[in-house]
Amino acid sequence: MKKHRQNPIVQITDQRIEEYSLRMTTDESERIKDLVASSGSELDYIDMLSGNLVGQILKMLIKISGAKRILEVGTFTGYSAVMMAEALPVDGEVITIEMNILYQELAERHFKKFDTENKITLMKGNAQELIEDIEGYFDLIFLDADKVSYYFYYEQALKKIESGGLVVVDNVLWDGTVLAPADHKAKAVDQFNKKVKEDERVEQVLLPVRDGLTIIRKV
Repeated sequence: MKKHRQNPIVQITDQRIEEYSLRMTTDESERIKDLVASSGSELDYIDMLSGNLVGQILKMLIKISGAKRILEVGTFTGYSAVMMAEALPVDGEVITIEMNILYQELAERHFKKFDTENKITLMKGNAQELIEDIEGYFDLIFLDADKVSYYFYYEQALKKIESGGLVVVDNVLWDGTVLAPADHKAKAVDQFNKKVKEDERVEQVLLPVRDGLTIIRKV
């Protein structure tokens, strides 16, 4: 998810390169395009959507790993949940958590319309209170919620995946502000990145895609 709109956004990748990359990437499905259009008609800003580059990486990871059960922390209007659901087998499921009431309503509406296979379950409330009580293990966990709480979610995620499981974290470059973090969110993201780098329980790669995406594998 994106954020401090009052500040100028640093273009992590040359805009022409990013546009070329998008043109050379598998297109969004028609229902995803409809979801984006619907989100845009309801909200002034939809920059918190993960976007097609991140969405297609998630779909690729799901298909390569054979993931069937996914947890998402931070739903927004449902873009990434529907993207991931598209990559799942018939018996796959996505559990996604959202606290914002407006986003809950939009996501619920979108899931009823676009989650035609009923693979998605929306949990409403504070993920910090809900995540510990979710039973069972997940194959992939996608973190895209409150950045200040990233390390808490990360620690909870590691408890809910087994060896070989994946945790994917969005916005880990935070508009490039991690290079010289000045505000509390930039500092939190920078500290999170450093803690993951030092964590011997995992191996990870931070990709300078869009606003930064870290793929973490539990060893």
